[in-house]
Amino acid sequence: MLFATKPKNLPSAEEALPGRDTAMAVPDTHFVLGSPLTAPFPHGHQSLLVGMGCFWGAERVFWQMLGVFTTSVGYAGGHTRNPTYEEVCSGRTGHTEVVQVVFDPQKVSADQILTACWESHDPTQGMRQGNDRGTQYRSAIYVDDAQLLAAARASRDVYQERLHASGFGAITTEIASDVSYFFAEAYHQQYLAKNPDGYCGIGGTGVSCPIGLATPTR
Repeated sequence: MLFATKPKNLPSAEEALPGRDTAMAVPDTHFVLGSPLTAPFPHGHQSLLVGMGCFWGAERVFWQMLGVFTTSVGYAGGHTRNPTYEEVCSGRTGHTEVVQVVFDPQKVSADQILTACWESHDPTQGMRQGNDRGTQYRSAIYVDDAQLLAAARASRDVYQERLHASGFGAITTEIASDVSYFFAEAYHQQYLAKNPDGYCGIGGTGVSCPIGLATPTR
C-alpha cells in the first residue's frame, strides 16, 4: 500500500503532500454531452463545485440535468497541487472529491443545481458518505462568486430546517468561495457513462429540499 494509515482529520498546509505543478491531462470533450471539459466556457454561464461522496455517481446526477453545459470530476478544498487519486485517498491532501458543474442560468437556476446536490446525498455525515469513509468523501459546496455563495448558504439553512424536522442532525457541508479545483485522472471523467455497471454510492436522505423549482432532466 502507498499509505499504511489514513488520518481521520484534515491535514494542515504544512502536513499535506506537496503535489506537483503539472495539471492532470483530461479529454477535450465530455463523453456524454460533447462539450468542452475545460475553460473557457460560454459567456454568461456559471459554475460551482459540489462534493457529495464518490464523484462517479455524483457527476451523473448533473450531466442528466437540462441546462447543464458540462461536468467534470476532480479534487478541491485541500492543499496539495494537482494531486493523484491515490494521494487524495490517503487523506494527506485535504481535498474532497468534487464535481464541477457548468450551467446556463437562463435554462437552469442555481437553486435547481443546489436542490439536486442536497437531495442526492446525506450532508450530515461528516467525513463519510454511506459506506465510503474518509476526508475525501466529505460534503462540500465551493463557488466562485458572492451571489452563489449567498445562495448556497441560504439553501443550507432552508434544508437544515427540513432535516431537523425529519430527525436528522446538523449539516456538515463545507461551503466556501475561491477554492482551487484540480482535475481528476481521465479515467474518472464520466466514469459511469463509460462503465454503466460501475459503483455508484449516491443516496440521499429522502427529505426534499424546498428551494427552486422541480429539477429538469434530459
